[in-house]
Amino acid sequence: MSRVLLLRSLYILTVLFSISYSLFAQQPAGRGQEVSDEDGIPVLVKHLPNWESVKDQAFLTSDVQQLRSAVGPQPVLDQIEFIPGTEAVTAPYNAGRLVIIEYPSPQWSTDTDKKVLEFQNETGGSFIYRRIGNYNAFVFEPTDAEAATALLQQVKYEKSIQWLGKDPFAQSRAERHFVITTSDIFLSTVLVIVLGIGLSIVGGLGAGLMYFLMRERRRAGMSEFSDAGGMTRLNLDALTPDLARNLLNE
Repeated sequence: MSRVLLLRSLYILTVLFSISYSLFAQQPAGRGQEVSDEDGIPVLVKHLPNWESVKDQAFLTSDVQQLRSAVGPQPVLDQIEFIPGTEAVTAPYNAGRLVIIEYPSPQWSTDTDKKVLEFQNETGGSFIYRRIGNYNAFVFEPTDAEAATALLQQVKYEKSIQWLGKDPFAQSRAERHFVITTSDIFLSTVLVIVLGIGLSIVGGLGAGLMYFLMRERRRAGMSEFSDAGGMTRLNLDALTPDLARNLLNE
């Protein structure tokens, strides 16, 4: 009986070992903290641009020393610190070697971003860099700056946070939404009022100009000037021609 139990135990251990080995063999140089339920590939690897074509060359690690060994001598990596929960993946592309470092919190990603930007400003490192969500992405040894920038633009941070209980930031987001909405309404109202006043002024000036031009054209057609504006007046100064006499003469 004990022999049968021993054989069954060995069989179960063999099956478990084979399953573990097959799953581990699918991982590109690392297991990864977040793994896809469909194929067991780390999620961070799937966030590589065209990941299916570079997954066999991708290297996933949670150790900064291993990342330095995989990437090569890059002085900017000396400014980077890995805290527990940090992962990095790297893969070669035509535009250069892409490195994506994911931090478990935005605070660490922000701190790393400041260090990298300060290092880049001081030394002018030969790499293209961009912070994308909690990702700090690099393109080392870029063959073309525009192509490297386009490669970084393909990296998307697609993770979202779901709270198990009440969202502690719901009120702050609601207040922010209220402030933004109120400011937009206020600006829209001011713009409409200013635009209405401006159109009224322009319309008034245009109408006045047209009336002035019409009066000038009418006045230019008069043979002589009349201070009565074309109305009947007494010809005491004998300056206005006698229209009735002129008509009789004709």
